[in-house]
Amino acid sequence: MATDVEVVRRRFTVDEYHQMARAGILNEDDRVELIRGEIVHKMVIGSRHAACVARLNELLVARLRGRAILWPQNPLTILPDSEPEPDIILLRHRADFYAGELPGPDDVALLVEVADTSLRYDRHVKGPLYAEAGVQDYWIVDLTGGAVEVHREPVAGAFRLTERVARGGTLTPLAFPDTPLAAADVLG
Repeated sequence: MATDVEVVRRRFTVDEYHQMARAGILNEDDRVELIRGEIVHKMVIGSRHAACVARLNELLVARLRGRAILWPQNPLTILPDSEPEPDIILLRHRADFYAGELPGPDDVALLVEVADTSLRYDRHVKGPLYAEAGVQDYWIVDLTGGAVEVHREPVAGAFRLTERVARGGTLTPLAFPDTPLAAADVLG
């Protein structure tokens, strides 16, 4: 017996998402983020992924201390219905370290996702989200493919420029042209 069933999804705003946390419906131990109004479970972090995030932390802090704020695996209020938690964000430096409110896309100097098993998701779900929000410099560290994808020039929900930088290449954040990084150092 076949029946037509219409499923109606209830999408949430960032404010409603925060209210759920304040009410105890969501807590710090829930591995979730808000993507386009849906509460999405985040992927499990394996040892290669965790090591890459730690390596990026060390590289970026050493080179940019006092010039940017490193914001690892913390929330970014990006659209009224989206609050992802990217692996690494370099934020424009602020004396209050964003204590008054979470950063938004205009505060982002560099956004990095590390992909061990999440490459398609980071490219096709998060990439358009970041482009739509106007993030200027988005990198995906492709651990399996041994390269870093650099996405720039967001236009109409897509990045106009995309480049894959292999292990022998150099990566230079747009906001910090005096701070090149060897792709091999990022990839490990």
